[in-house]
Amino acid sequence: MSWDSKNTMELRLEFVTFATQEGANRRALCRQYGVSAKTGYKWIKRFEQGDTALADQSRRPVHSPTRTAAELEARVVQMRETQPAWGAAKIARRLNDLSCVQVPSPSTVTRILHRHGLITAEASTDASRWQRFEHEHPNDLWQMDFKGCIELDGGRRCSPLTVLDDHSRFNLALDACGSTPTRVVREHLRAVFRRYGLPLRINTDNGPPWGCPARPGQLTELAIWLILLGIGVSRSRPRHPQTNGKDERFHRTLKAELLAGRHFRDLNNAQQAFDTWRSVYNHERPHQALGMATPISRYRTSPRAYPERLPPIEYGDGDTVVRVGINGEVCFQSQRFKVSSALANLPIAFRPCAGIDGSYDVYLAHHRIDTISLKQGGKGS
Repeated sequence: MSWDSKNTMELRLEFVTFATQEGANRRALCRQYGVSAKTGYKWIKRFEQGDTALADQSRRPVHSPTRTAAELEARVVQMRETQPAWGAAKIARRLNDLSCVQVPSPSTVTRILHRHGLITAEASTDASRWQRFEHEHPNDLWQMDFKGCIELDGGRRCSPLTVLDDHSRFNLALDACGSTPTRVVREHLRAVFRRYGLPLRINTDNGPPWGCPARPGQLTELAIWLILLGIGVSRSRPRHPQTNGKDERFHRTLKAELLAGRHFRDLNNAQQAFDTWRSVYNHERPHQALGMATPISRYRTSPRAYPERLPPIEYGDGDTVVRVGINGEVCFQSQRFKVSSALANLPIAFRPCAGIDGSYDVYLAHHRIDTISLKQGGKGS
């Protein structure tokens, strides 16, 4: 992994966080993050001794045990001004994480914020809690989508690509994209996969490049690439964005804490701001749905490494394997079926449906494409 100077500290913090988790394979993490074992263990030791900055030069401590009540109140005000979208519970938890002494309760923080005129009526209304289902383990499911376009100088646009781990709410990608074709998304996903490994499944909406709005469920070039990597693909029900609700909620947080009232010159300027905010979101910002823990405290990298070459497509002995024509059609038992032009020249399998005579499930690798019925001369579902 290349160490970009703009996010070196974030990479170091990720490394030591994962390396200090129970059961972590530290030498494998050293290889994954491209550092020597000597350097890796040096950072781990510094981290375990309380150095969470991991900078090449020492930094001033973030707190003083002799801080007076007035100074602590000033700290609350300063944090609110730095993170105006954070509520009292997040501020109190963050101060506690920074080892401040005599941290006030959230209710006291609320009174401090009110006293300084830092809580609006709208903020109080927006403070309602959401309780969402979450998957049991990190990397069981990732949610992926594009945030709405952002206007840049010169009439240009930026479409932020976001990828979120369902279990931990850890943000795996926040990338400033100038366009949204398959080629661009695949390039960004390769970087994510190389850094964090492969998830079991990725969920998206039905819009391009991952879906076809006119034909929900239709496989696209990007979906096929994910399937061939061994990743399950699923899509939200049409007009039901709550299926990808955690990523949608992430977009709201991104808008409130970074995008509102901000302007970016170009994609590089936007990406710099994204990288800075993403580090705060993953490493510092307490998350109410996680019991005020930070996302990185709940996340660990996937044991499924990204293969630089796609593995071969394999099917069972009982499958009938047919290669898709360039027009997206296949011939099976003297009947022709349309699958998808994106599958051209790929082998797919017909697998008999148990207990249903004349019906077959159609698979690409592990993914069921459709069910066809020879008796009906067409699709069964």
